Amino acid sequence: MTYNAENPLIVQGDKSVLLEVDNAYYREARDALARFAELEKSPEYVHTYRITPLSLWNAASSGLSARHILDNLQRYSKYPLPDNVRVDIQDYVSRYGRVKLVRRDDRLLLVADDATLILELVNQKQLSPYIDEQLDDQTLRVNAARRGHIKQVLVQIGYPAEDLAGYVDGETLAFQLRAISDSGESFKLRAYQRDAAEIFYAGGAAHGGSGVVVLPCGSGKTMVGMGVMEMLQCSTLILSPNTVAVRQWIDELLDKTTLTAKEIGEYTGERKEIRPVTISTYQTMTYRKRGTKGRDLPMVDQFPHFKLFDERDWGLIIYDEVHLLPAPVFRITAELQARRRLGLTATLVREDGREVDVFSLIGAKKYDVPWKDLEQRGWIASAEVTEVRIPMPRERRMGYAVADVRERYRIAAENPGKFQVLDELLSKHTDDKILIIGMYLDQLAEAQDRYGYPLITGETSVRERRRLFEAFKTGGEQRLIVSKVGNFAIDLPDANVMIQISGTFGSRQEEAQRLGRILRPKRNGEKAHFYTLVTRDSRDQEFSANRQLFLTEQGYSYTILYDDEVLSDSPTTAGDA
Repeated sequence: MTYNAENPLIVQGDKSVLLEVDNAYYREARDALARFAELEKSPEYVHTYRITPLSLWNAASSGLSARHILDNLQRYSKYPLPDNVRVDIQDYVSRYGRVKLVRRDDRLLLVADDATLILELVNQKQLSPYIDEQLDDQTLRVNAARRGHIKQVLVQIGYPAEDLAGYVDGETLAFQLRAISDSGESFKLRAYQRDAAEIFYAGGAAHGGSGVVVLPCGSGKTMVGMGVMEMLQCSTLILSPNTVAVRQWIDELLDKTTLTAKEIGEYTGERKEIRPVTISTYQTMTYRKRGTKGRDLPMVDQFPHFKLFDERDWGLIIYDEVHLLPAPVFRITAELQARRRLGLTATLVREDGREVDVFSLIGAKKYDVPWKDLEQRGWIASAEVTEVRIPMPRERRMGYAVADVRERYRIAAENPGKFQVLDELLSKHTDDKILIIGMYLDQLAEAQDRYGYPLITGETSVRERRRLFEAFKTGGEQRLIVSKVGNFAIDLPDANVMIQISGTFGSRQEEAQRLGRILRPKRNGEKAHFYTLVTRDSRDQEFSANRQLFLTEQGYSYTILYDDEVLSDSPTTAGDA
């Protein structure tokens, strides 16, 4: 293999990969890396990726071979690959599926074609509580009731199992997707939505039926869920982030399927309907009885709404925005491995580091499309992403200097100088539909006082939220101010500008979700604009750099402006389109 010093990659022995941004092959190398490595840092000139066991196992589950991964690294590398990296990639990829969970004669078996590997597993203390007996040198009978726990342990010890034990069919539910929606528009799944549903379903085979579909916000993950439901024709439980998302699922199901209102139930704090298709929220499911925290009680006694999992014979459970899945729902999901499980998300990044639990309990990544691919095909809007850096006012500097680390971020995030820049941005986008979003309620209330736009927070009733969102869609409102409740499941196809005045520390998933709010295709094909306002040389700027990681990985580049450059910048506006 001949290596070229003009290539953009340097692969290091610790399995970090350095990628030069100012290189003719940068985009090609970035797109290749995104399939099997995780972006850790993205300063202006050199981005750092990390090859991890989990990133390799997700790649293997989606069909990538070790040979393909190594060929891509060699193609774009300046120097020869370190031998340990080459060996580790081959080893980790080969580990995926070396052990399998299968069902024979109503028994759950852990099998491998390597007697030495079975012997190694038998001697693993973490796994031994779940082993009932060794049947032969390639087969262990394991506790069928602990299927999820077994998979978690196997991932922890480095041998992720391929689960071929199958699923219950669940209660039958016959319905179809409409060719003409109830609202009178023609409807069919886009090619990538149909592909995602079919790859998950896998023709009903045992190797299908669990896993995660990763698609950008605005690209129709709900449609993928409906496509899977139509293929399975079974009762379905859908878990979503909030009540607004529940109502949007209901609206879409009634509009685009032959399901009736009597077949769809809402199970939230406001209603407790259990029907063939039931949609609930993570908050409802994790409601805890007072006095049960910290006590050694069965989960259903701590979380009374967990009984919903047993109220019907569900054939499918859909975890909408699976990256938000709370810890108690992970615990109950470990007990639900006989049910088909579909995770939907724009990003597998979890700020709590539990990506491994998503992998072992919901399933591996089954389908993923780079955001820029869908942008090029016109399925999501093209976006310009801009960071505006604003100086700290002199009168706040001393308070910032003596504050503790957490308080420093708030002082910087609530920099009043952001409002002068916000004034300028609003004047530049006079004809656009704008969302102003932030984390701190005092700051958002100040924005409402300053501009008079409606404010939506967690205290805003679901009815009022829906009324304001509908007014925004129909043109009754041109601008809304939203708290972090606006991060998720808001269908605002005509929003084309978002201005972020504060974020949740360094949350990469939040940055992805917020950009996604404005990526739904626009009627006139205009660009979307995402602005994030940060206080320069502060914790605010540091956290912003971390939030940008995921979007950088997806191919977005940040234009950096300073406060005195905003007026001279010339974005594409509605009037220019």
